[in-house]
Amino acid sequence: MEQETERLVSGSAVTGDPEEQAAEAALRPKRLAEFVGQPKVRDQLSLVLDAARMRGAAPDHVLLSGPPGLGKTTLSMIIATELAVPIRITSGPAIQHAGDLAAILSSLAEGEVLFLDEIHRMSRPAEEMLYMAMEDFRVDVIVGKGPGATAIPLELPPFTLVGATTRSGLLPAPLRDRFGFTAHLEFYSPQDLEHVVNRSARLLGVRIDPDGAREIAGRSRGTPRIANRLLRRVRDYAEVKADGAVTLEIARAALAVYEVDERGLDRLDRAVLHALLKLFGGGPVGLSTLAVAVGEESETVEEVAEPFLVREGLLARTPRGRIATAAAWAHFGLSAP
Repeated sequence: MEQETERLVSGSAVTGDPEEQAAEAALRPKRLAEFVGQPKVRDQLSLVLDAARMRGAAPDHVLLSGPPGLGKTTLSMIIATELAVPIRITSGPAIQHAGDLAAILSSLAEGEVLFLDEIHRMSRPAEEMLYMAMEDFRVDVIVGKGPGATAIPLELPPFTLVGATTRSGLLPAPLRDRFGFTAHLEFYSPQDLEHVVNRSARLLGVRIDPDGAREIAGRSRGTPRIANRLLRRVRDYAEVKADGAVTLEIARAALAVYEVDERGLDRLDRAVLHALLKLFGGGPVGLSTLAVAVGEESETVEEVAEPFLVREGLLARTPRGRIATAAAWAHFGLSAP
């Protein structure tokens, strides 16, 4: 979804921009003790890893679910670091054939971590091969075609699969059941995001005061990736327009330039709400009509803008169409009819 990755307040990783990817990687925590937020997941995962180290065996397979930008990839790297083993990173869309998966699995070293991002988008033949690999550490490689085809069993060394998904409901039950540890990552509180912003500012060498960090955290939609992205943009503004220090005034001025308001809404979010309020009196209005009014595709409005607006209680989906809530009217300083 190209529009989603172009947005400053998108939780998705930016693809095709090596500089952005390098900046994001530099801010990732390397150990579980450095990981901010998700206290329950952190404690549970710590127990799983400690027990595996004590046994001298590979831990159970791990499934991480939750919206983009909350730390699934970071946690997979932390798992490998804590176990002192290599990590192999791939994604569901990259594995289109069972042969692709067999090639990856057969090259794994003992105890290695295989991180499979967007695991729900893997092809069905590869998925079925993964069942056996996860449970029995074995894959059957088919040699030949037609009636003369034979299956050669290939033993695999014990490994740990870390699967990540933004849509756990799309995972088939047989695959979900083969994970020994499942964790769902929640959106971060503003207080946790303040810690994220302050930690990232130290790593970037940015001078930031508590009010500036709080302002950035409050506009980050509960997502560390967005908090780090906003911090870097505010840093740029502070270096060009001021003395490089991030204060409350600088943070507000910078985020006004980038059109991110105090609730984390950007241009697209405000356009959807503005059309709903001003053109359709708060609704109800159909999705396609709303998309035409905004000048975007229906899929963009439904999949990019609406999830956050619904989560914030600014928009509601009803059988008759989209309606604005009282909070949406209040956000724009308007009175509901």
